Amino acid sequence: MVGGWAYMRASLQFGPQFGLQTGLFDVAQTWTPDSWTKCEAKHLPQYDDGEALAATEAVLANLPPLVFAGEARELKDQLADVAAGHGFLLQGGDCAESFAEFNANNIRDTFRVLLQMAVVLTFASKRPVVKLGRMAGQFAKPRSAATETQGDTTLPSYLGDIINGIEFNAEVRRNDPQRMIRAYSQSASTLNLLRAFANGGYANLRQVHKWTLDFMGRSAWADKFKDVADRIGEALDFMQACGIDPETVPQLKSTSFYTSHEALLLPYEQALTRQDSLTGKWYDTSAHFLWVGDRTRFEGSAHVEFLRGVGNPLGMKCGPSLDPDVLLRLLDVLNPGREPGRITLISRFGHDKVEAGLPRLIRAVKGEGHPVVWSCDPMHGNVIKSDSGYKTRPFERILAEVRGFFAVHRAEGAHAGGIHVEMTGQDVTECTGGAVAITDAGLADRYHTHCDPRLNAAQALELAFLLAEMLNLEAGERQKHAA
Repeated sequence: MVGGWAYMRASLQFGPQFGLQTGLFDVAQTWTPDSWTKCEAKHLPQYDDGEALAATEAVLANLPPLVFAGEARELKDQLADVAAGHGFLLQGGDCAESFAEFNANNIRDTFRVLLQMAVVLTFASKRPVVKLGRMAGQFAKPRSAATETQGDTTLPSYLGDIINGIEFNAEVRRNDPQRMIRAYSQSASTLNLLRAFANGGYANLRQVHKWTLDFMGRSAWADKFKDVADRIGEALDFMQACGIDPETVPQLKSTSFYTSHEALLLPYEQALTRQDSLTGKWYDTSAHFLWVGDRTRFEGSAHVEFLRGVGNPLGMKCGPSLDPDVLLRLLDVLNPGREPGRITLISRFGHDKVEAGLPRLIRAVKGEGHPVVWSCDPMHGNVIKSDSGYKTRPFERILAEVRGFFAVHRAEGAHAGGIHVEMTGQDVTECTGGAVAITDAGLADRYHTHCDPRLNAAQALELAFLLAEMLNLEAGERQKHAA
């Protein structure tokens, strides 16, 4: 009865509650892919045609998985190493993927900027970097209001291309379940191309000089990356002279790359949930890694209930409103067995709140012995409206939150394990500042985002080099304490 439940859910858009259970989770209760329908759901769209929604869910339920359970388990093992302090998580990609900007060049360019960032971080920290894209599924977006008004016209808010369109007219803003099929198809194509790039030679370290985008030549950080690339090339030459051919070493000619998105549109996530034939466990095959957002990770949440039953590694956004005791109860729900690599906590406080708000969460988690990866989202707490009217994120605020995140972890004796950024390989002008010095007046030049402002390629690479300095400082502190 997937469609029936979905229509019942949909009839209560942004309502206070859905179904039977509104209190704490009963973790002893048997989980099923649709048990979330008995919990309180927020930020789900209203569909006016229940039969069309049910038909779409039925189609999705019979389509092949986008990712596989074994891949998700491999990612969890790598994240367990990060949680233990032996690696770093790099998670990045679009704020919201769109149908209009879907093309091979955009996918390639974002992928190679992530490769550049990972090389910089690996080279500087001498630790493995787990590469996780906000790609191949990051379509749905929560909104603060159910409607948007322009002039005398009020329409449903834009909720992401998987639900409705961004153009402000009644027909496009109608929530259309068929968009889920298109989102699935685009995700499948994106994953196919990413796998080809990761394993077909593009990620070969011999190609490291070729990863720099043409417009990056204007960035001071491009020269610094060239220096890193030169040193990597020298190391590979030395290995080859010693009889080790880099072409025969899989770790040097390919890379592991995983996908992630916020598990927001639960009818879509449920329809793509499959039971693994090897272990019997359920996995959401829409992505390797899924996270619950700051607006949907409350106690009794339908989104938390859904995620507690899937075997994928999970993320949870942690903002200023999150009470430490609530966080611990949610961790007990999502990871009762305390499996390393299962949970990544993604802090998103804002540059002026991170040093005051994050320590109490770290102390609570550390005190209870939960094995988590701590990652920093310096984007969502630092959105401002510019004088020119554009929503933007000043690079100096982004950097300030990252520095505060690292400072807190050093003070608390914890591992600053990751970064979560909204970025693109395109030469956009959406975030002000950085070495490329995008000004308020310059935002209008190439402001293309469908939702929130993203770092462009030059700003993302600059952030990677500054992150590398912080990782080196953390490593030095660790060695000092060990001595």
